[in-house]
Amino acid sequence: MSQPSVLQALLAGLHGGAIEVVDLTAPLSSETPVIQLPEPFGQTQVFELEEISRYDDRGPAWYWNNFRTGEHTGTHFDAPNHWVTGKDLADVASVPVSRLIAPAVVLDFSAAAAKDPDFLVEVDHIKAWEAENGPLPDGGWLLLRTGWDARSDSQREFLNADENGPHTPGLSPECARWVAEESPVIGLGTETVGTDAGAAHSFDPVFPCHSYLMGNDKYGLTQLQNLGELPATGAVVVAGPLPIVRGSGSPARVIALVERS
Repeated sequence: MSQPSVLQALLAGLHGGAIEVVDLTAPLSSETPVIQLPEPFGQTQVFELEEISRYDDRGPAWYWNNFRTGEHTGTHFDAPNHWVTGKDLADVASVPVSRLIAPAVVLDFSAAAAKDPDFLVEVDHIKAWEAENGPLPDGGWLLLRTGWDARSDSQREFLNADENGPHTPGLSPECARWVAEESPVIGLGTETVGTDAGAAHSFDPVFPCHSYLMGNDKYGLTQLQNLGELPATGAVVVAGPLPIVRGSGSPARVIALVERS
């Protein structure tokens, strides 16, 4: 009897429950939190549906909508050309499809972020994690769990801003540089509104995750949910942005495949 193919084995695992599909995507609606930049910078669009027809005179047998939103609204994918450091690199339509399916590791700093919303991950934190769990995956994702997805129902709590700006966890400037320039991963995934910490507007360089990641032809995934359902190692992430020509990013459906014993 011939052995099942790799794809047959994958389908059998999915059908039989040995492989679980975990949705990492936040629902997309007019209530989805969006980043707010200070004046005079331009602002991203809140998600909006415009009804075309709903089983009525405009279309008796069908329901459909137009929608309007920003490329970086909700759970979304950052392409290299999103930042000035990567302006001559790939747009989101040019990202190789082979990079949209990749292994992932989850570094859990939710306890630290609960104590300090401005908590910053340092290179030593990652090296300590590697000493316990093994190296970061070559060509994979580094996913940062901070527990921030629990705040996603409230724009105010999610952005967590005061007169000094937002207060959300992220990477220190040196850690962002190390992830972009020295680590083997293809990108960083976060639960917050962007890949950078809330205070990154005051870092050197400003918004270092964007600056270093995009400039090194790497990617970002943001506003992820359910990272707490993933193991520290072993998950496979499937990230599906729209291939928007000349686009700097796209809302994305992001799922993870997790092997369960």
